[in-house]
Amino acid sequence: PGNATRRNHSTRPVEEETRGLRLIAIDMTKKSALLKHPIKPFIPRSGLSAPEILKQMENISFQGRNLGIAHRVWRRMIADDVLIFLGLAGALSAGGLRMIIADLITRRSVDCLVSTGANLYHDLHETLGKHHFIGSHRIDDDTLQEHHIDRVYDTYMDEDEFIENDNWIAKFTATLESRPYSTREYLHKLGGHLWEESHADGILTAAFRSSVPIFCPGIADSSLGMGLSQARMIDRNKGQIDVIEDVSESANIVIRRPRTASIVLGGGTPKNFINQASVQAAFYCPDIPGHQFAIQIITDVPHFGGASGSSLDEAKSWGKLATDADHVTVHADATLALPLLASGIVSSAKDELDKRTPPAFGLGSRALVVDGITIPISEYDTSATH
Repeated sequence: PGNATRRNHSTRPVEEETRGLRLIAIDMTKKSALLKHPIKPFIPRSGLSAPEILKQMENISFQGRNLGIAHRVWRRMIADDVLIFLGLAGALSAGGLRMIIADLITRRSVDCLVSTGANLYHDLHETLGKHHFIGSHRIDDDTLQEHHIDRVYDTYMDEDEFIENDNWIAKFTATLESRPYSTREYLHKLGGHLWEESHADGILTAAFRSSVPIFCPGIADSSLGMGLSQARMIDRNKGQIDVIEDVSESANIVIRRPRTASIVLGGGTPKNFINQASVQAAFYCPDIPGHQFAIQIITDVPHFGGASGSSLDEAKSWGKLATDADHVTVHADATLALPLLASGIVSSAKDELDKRTPPAFGLGSRALVVDGITIPISEYDTSATH
């Protein structure tokens, strides 16, 4: 034991000297590179525009920096002329963001929308001239139920008006042919009918007028699905929705326009549907690398394993994103992040949007048309791979 103790004491200075040399080497090769960009405190000034605010935010920390980076990545999407998917989940239409989405569609800041049924239903509700109301989460919900008032956190809705909406959807759906419809075709026709009735702006009417496709893979999980089911009470052959055709059509869009980008608000089913379109397209066209750009604004976290919170780096393992994709995640409520981000894009990307040649879609018939090419129904467009 005595010799062992002396041995340890005798080697300690050598070990410490080695560690010191190693630290010096790390300082020389890494430290200056890691400490290259100082944080720049945000300086408020009168008259700052949204792009100026977002530019400054790139040099602060945490989710503020990520939001500033998201602005830069979105501008790159537009300048690079990729096809831009937008995923919409959560109660964003009820929460007051529907006209932002409509504006993005009209300006062609996005090219294809994938949404939950609820966001489209609440958009239809307001396009028909009805409202959501400022309320409170500190309320007796038994009282709300007694008065036929629905609540989404601090926002109220009239249940009696929703019943009117359901009947309106059912009546329209009963006028359609007795055959299956992809959600893309059905929602285009619904948006057209809504425009004829209201001549009001909204997500569905903007998409109809701009020929921007909308997919709703979870349409049954919404009041849209309830209205469709009520159409079957009018005629049992009505309200046939083929969501598997949505899979084919979304993948065919990627096959025809293989350079793609993804913007996701809130995760949910739309997030994975956008990503799987790239994966399914690659099954038939192996050269498709995944989305080249990606932005997600989410409140979920990755460590519980859910798709809504999954990281964009994880998506690369599935081939959903290209390995060199330019991407950023903003962990924030979309009602905080999107108004500033969209205002920045409207102002800063005007020149890029004016120069942009977005994909041209034909949406009025059962067969999807992409850039003048009619896509085969219920088949993958393998001709594009030759």
